[in-house]
Amino acid sequence: MAIPTEPIGSIPRPPALLEASVAFHNQQISNKALEEATAEALRDTIQRFEQTGSPILTDGEQTKPSFATYPLSGLTNLAPDGVTIPFADGHVRQLPRLTAGPFRYGVHAASYLNAARRYTRLPIKQAVISASALSLLYPSAGIPGYPREEFLADLIDEAAADIRGALQAGAASVQIDFTEARLSLKLDPSAGLLRSFIALNNQVLERFTPDERLRIGVHVCPGGDHDSTHSAEVDYSKLLPDLFQLNVGCFYLQMASEPDRKRILQLVRQLLQPNHTIFIGVIDPIDPEIETPAQVRDRVLEAASFLPAAQLGTTDDCGFAPFADDTSTARDLAFSKIRARVEGTELAARELGLS
Repeated sequence: MAIPTEPIGSIPRPPALLEASVAFHNQQISNKALEEATAEALRDTIQRFEQTGSPILTDGEQTKPSFATYPLSGLTNLAPDGVTIPFADGHVRQLPRLTAGPFRYGVHAASYLNAARRYTRLPIKQAVISASALSLLYPSAGIPGYPREEFLADLIDEAAADIRGALQAGAASVQIDFTEARLSLKLDPSAGLLRSFIALNNQVLERFTPDERLRIGVHVCPGGDHDSTHSAEVDYSKLLPDLFQLNVGCFYLQMASEPDRKRILQLVRQLLQPNHTIFIGVIDPIDPEIETPAQVRDRVLEAASFLPAAQLGTTDDCGFAPFADDTSTARDLAFSKIRARVEGTELAARELGLS
């Protein structure tokens, strides 16, 4: 496809997997039974992804507890009363709190990639959580014998290893989920928190060569959980100039749900560097209406009127179920939207003379 198109990551989990996860938590089924349900969900996800015509796949994050907390699986040095993230509809997500050092990942993203590889020969994209998101695990009161500076050094090592492991396992691209970027401006309008997050993530990215960073991207959005957001009211133009200081090759930008796309696309054009590929969101996962290929085509053509076609790609605004228990979007709906993105992107490529 002349215009690349990629998913963000998560797909709603099938009911059988959700039921098996609850049953296992309640000690009603064995670990083997849970593994069987997980394998079937992954197989079905990959198969249905292929049927959309998508040139690049993800594992749908079927076995992640959430896009943010997968590295914490199996860790024992955590308490449940960490930072809370309020959403516009009133519900809250809460991160754990680190209680002791050292900080190490319990699970690395390459394990998901290796599991998905059993079911397809198509390229696979791997999403990872940002170091800045995980930095929120460290309590403001500190941890005796484990200063924040030591924690951050450990965190940078682990986050870099997570990305490198995915690249070495054959990921076509690695996407850093940075949803806390826009949220940080709601918490600190001065942008001091945002800039500290970007500086931390750039310390991770310094571990990679310029060629490797071309295969690494960053995704930002105002959140997407139970059809609600955490920071949609924050003006995108307050985020983008700092965001483009990240040393990555790809930017995956929520745009389908943006109320003033032309103004934001104009700003992206000003910030664009020759080594950047901009993946514009052309699908709104929160909208229950399925976009038509023609709608997607028109959104791509709009973006192409601002950005060089050679540096343009398409994506979804957000994952369809970043948290495992989010059933607000039907599985069939998600795949229908992905198919519309693929077909609409191809229509736009033809109209632009690229296909």
